[in-house]
Amino acid sequence: MDPVYLEIRRIARQIAARQPQPDFYIDHPEEVKASQHFYRSDATIVRLRRKMVQCLEDDFGHGMGHVEKVALDAGVLTIVESRLKGLGEEQARRNLLLAQCAGLLHDICRKEKFHAEKGAQKAGEILKRYPLSDDEVHLVCMAIRNHEAFTPLNASRPRPSGMISDCLYDADKFRWGPDNFNHTLWDMVDYLNPPLSRFMDHYPKGMAMLKKIRATFRSQTGRRYGPQFIDMGIAIGEELYRIILSDFVDPT
Repeated sequence: MDPVYLEIRRIARQIAARQPQPDFYIDHPEEVKASQHFYRSDATIVRLRRKMVQCLEDDFGHGMGHVEKVALDAGVLTIVESRLKGLGEEQARRNLLLAQCAGLLHDICRKEKFHAEKGAQKAGEILKRYPLSDDEVHLVCMAIRNHEAFTPLNASRPRPSGMISDCLYDADKFRWGPDNFNHTLWDMVDYLNPPLSRFMDHYPKGMAMLKKIRATFRSQTGRRYGPQFIDMGIAIGEELYRIILSDFVDPT
């Protein structure tokens, strides 16, 4: 990475480090532990994790680091949402499995055009070899089809497809908060290597997208906690923008 970007990344991470821990993790510590334990110990998830290490490239901001965070947070969201809906323990556990599968697989075709649709197709092919029913594979694939922002939702059947889809979407969009300025943005910069002038030309548009995503969270739990993630990202991004203009951009 260009030394200028390395310094800007260092500053961005300093700003992000001043942000508090999101309330989502403070309010749901037991659910966080449960999702982490399931992620480490469930045989299907362990097998899928190994598969994804072979399939995903750790660049462009959407490698294993990203999908693991999405899988874990989607798991937490699904645990909470299953409880809110009064679902039984077995159904809640299957929902957790499906949410983590969707999280691990959702960006498998990230660099391709129409990546959500293509990712859903590829995920379906992969999951045929796993101990999931046809309906469960359908739920995971539909969630992947629906995880892009600002696109129409696909119809889905049967329930609880809405829950899995909503929890995947919300967990993925949590990453638009501090994670964006800690990791994702710089992985993309390292991959694309744009001149600083082009980076700054696109910066306001990126911030506008960040503000727009704030109102798109879908699950009850996501709508409660998601805006805080985005507000943190906005605060980091706006402060960083001022610093770049002041210290890195030639006014002439």
